[in-house]
Amino acid sequence: MGWGYLILAIIFEVFETTMMKLSNGLSNIIPSVLMFVGYIASFAMLAIALKTIDVSVAYAIWSAIGIILISIIGIFYFGESVSLAKVISILVIITGVVSLKLCTQ
Repeated sequence: MGWGYLILAIIFEVFETTMMKLSNGLSNIIPSVLMFVGYIASFAMLAIALKTIDVSVAYAIWSAIGIILISIIGIFYFGESVSLAKVISILVIITGVVSLKLCTQ
């Protein structure tokens, strides 16, 4: 059950980070409000997930998948640049998370 809450926490985290970008420095009210709603929902779901998942594993997965998804959104939706260094860095994050998960089994 904790993994379902972790997935929801990740979805809300990606949502709120996207809203943060769309808020234009908190100057657009609707994305700003949605950003705070997303933060509350994300942290609530993460807190529930931590009842059954180790904090080191849950937080690493939450952060890493969030980084990966936000990077993809940034590149394809917001037109941010992509470079070899950015791709390699994301691959290093993925490797670290997979290694951490394998070490905790």
